[in-house]
Parts: sequence; structure tokens; C-alpha cells
Amino acid sequence: MLQASSSSQPHRIVWVDVLRFLAIFMVICIHCADPFNVSPEARSNPEFNFWGSIYGSFLRPCVPLFVMITGLLLLPVNMPIQSFYKKRLLRIAVPFLVWSVLYNLFPWITGVLGLSSAVIADVFAYASPDASQSFGDAMTNIALIPFKFNVYTVPMWYLYMLIGLYLYMPFFSAWIEKANLSQKKIFLGIWGITLFLPYAYAFFSQELFGLCAWNSFGTFYYFAGFNGYLLLGYYLAKDVKEWNWVKTVGVAVPLFAIGYIVTYIGFKSITANPDCTEQEMEMFFLYCSPNVVLMTIAVFLIIRRIRFTSPGWVSLFSNITKCGLGIYLIHYFMVGFSYGIANILSIPISVKIPVTAIIAFAVSWGVVAFFYRFIPKVAKWIFG
Repeated sequence: MLQASSSSQPHRIVWVDVLRFLAIFMVICIHCADPFNVSPEARSNPEFNFWGSIYGSFLRPCVPLFVMITGLLLLPVNMPIQSFYKKRLLRIAVPFLVWSVLYNLFPWITGVLGLSSAVIADVFAYASPDASQSFGDAMTNIALIPFKFNVYTVPMWYLYMLIGLYLYMPFFSAWIEKANLSQKKIFLGIWGITLFLPYAYAFFSQELFGLCAWNSFGTFYYFAGFNGYLLLGYYLAKDVKEWNWVKTVGVAVPLFAIGYIVTYIGFKSITANPDCTEQEMEMFFLYCSPNVVLMTIAVFLIIRRIRFTSPGWVSLFSNITKCGLGIYLIHYFMVGFSYGIANILSIPISVKIPVTAIIAFAVSWGVVAFFYRFIPKVAKWIFG
């Protein structure tokens, strides 16, 4: 069961705040690892390939942890559906639009300032070195925000997915309130089968379980996706009694090790081919995969055992939670800047990813916390 801290903030579930901090930091680390993994040229560098694979594989639980937190905190939905949509969707919709517009305007702004288009690729790992700086192209990208993200707004994919989960949750919640423990386990078991499907499609056939050129909705379609992480977070927190440290470590360490080894070896073997497609490169990095779910469960179980009683620590993690969405929204601007600092400091390649992530996290948190401290009404609308 969820346990509140016995500190001066008894309403806070401190270990969930810690879990959220870890998930945010891991996301930033992943985007700091992109320059190591995103291009064939980078992957052809043995040192970049090695450390990009090491860190990239280790960090995969980040997004699943976010979704599990959403499930354990918001399920079941105890308010009318209209109120839930208004509260949850409005909180992310406005900041999502604000930052999507800012990211898409950045290439044009570099042109206005007379900067080379190469600067765009320095800031956004997936951007072309000769990216367009025209106002018209920026406006086209902005017009498409309701429908798709692009190389300048890569982190926003998560918000598109989160909006979908919010739309779905009131209906899923109605089932969760009625479902018994056995039914939840069965759902998670069938969902577990779907985690193997990307590998089945890649190594056996794209036309399995009813899939074909004119049908994308196969046998397991309705159990697949991030909804499984919603239920998993709720199930582990509400239905699985917390274990002692010995059992927790005894289960979590092997789970993480197995998941990590599969992820690392799979990614390394695929990217050994310099001509591998983006889809092939991402195969073992997929968040909805058996190897990643093993690592995610391990991290969740370990962090659930953490206790902080110091008011200072409780307040710190509480503030990170408050600033969390804002940190996520702004951090992609900070990654390139942080790499510049790391290069000036001659940070070794072996630790460049975490050091760069620490810089990006600290700057992002500082900016968001400043806004919440001094202009909270503005911060609410631009950072959520």
C-alpha cells in the first residue's frame, strides 16, 4: 500500500517523488545520449558506440516509470469524466502548445540572429546540419502541432501519448474498480505477451495474429501499449504488499540484470550494421518490450523501499515534482548548451552523458523553480 511520509508533509508519498525525480533525470540522460547513438557516424566511433550503448540501455525504464506513477496516483478516477478531462488535459495542453511553438520557432530565430544553420543541429540532435531557417517552414511545423511532432520537438511525443492515456483512463478506471486481483493479473499476463510482438514481427513475420496490409488490429492489439504500465503501477502499489530489503534486492537485481543484458546485447548487435534503419536501431530500446519492463519493475521495487524523514529532503523532492513537467518541457533546449559546457571542461567521453545531464537538469530546474518562486501565475500556464 502507499505510505505517506511521517515528516512535516504527511500528505506526500515521498518515494513517489523520488521515483519521479529519477524518471525525469533518466529522460534527460537519454537525450544527452542521443548524440552518441543517433547517427551512423557517431555509432562508428568505438568509444561513442560503447558508452552510448552502455548508458542508452541502462536508461530505458524512464518513460515506463512516468506512466506507472500516473497509474498509481490517478487510478481509479474519482471524479466526473468532464472534471477529469478539464483538470488533467488543460494542465498539459497549454504548456505543450507554448513549448512546441518555441521549439519550432528556434530555427527561424537562429536565422534572424545571423547564426549558421549548423547551430540548430548542435541544439537538436536529430536536426539536419542544413536545417531550414525560414519563417514559412516554422509556421508549417507550428500548424502541424495538433497532429505530429518533429525533429525539434522530439520530447513532445510523450505528451501526445499522455493525452491519449488521459482520454482512456476514465473508461479503464471503471474496469479497475470492478476487477478482482485475478482479473488484473490476467490482463497483465496478456499484456506481457504483447511485449514480445515487436520481436516477433521483426524476426518472423509482419503478418501475425491477423495483421496484414489492410488490417492493423491483430489479436492482442487491445491489450497492447502503455495502458499496461498504468495498470502495473497501480497493481504493484495497491495490490502487492511491500517486501523487506532482502527480498526486494533478491528479486530486483536479477530482473534488472536480465533486462539490461538483453537490451545492451540486442542494441549492440543491431547497430553493428551501419546501414540499420531507425526502426531496427530502436527495436531493443522500445519502452513496451519485455526487457525494458523487467528493468522498470526492478527500479520501481527498489525505489518503493526508500524512506526520507528529513523535512529538507522531503521538500527538495516535492519541489522537483512541482517543477517536473516544466523541467521536462524545457530540458531539450538545455542539452546542446550543456554539451558545450562539458566540451569546454574537457569531460571524458565515459562520463560525458551523465555530466551533461546533470548540467541540463540543474539549469532546467533552476529556471522553472525561479518562475514558480517569483511569477507563479505565469509559471502555471507555461510549465504546467
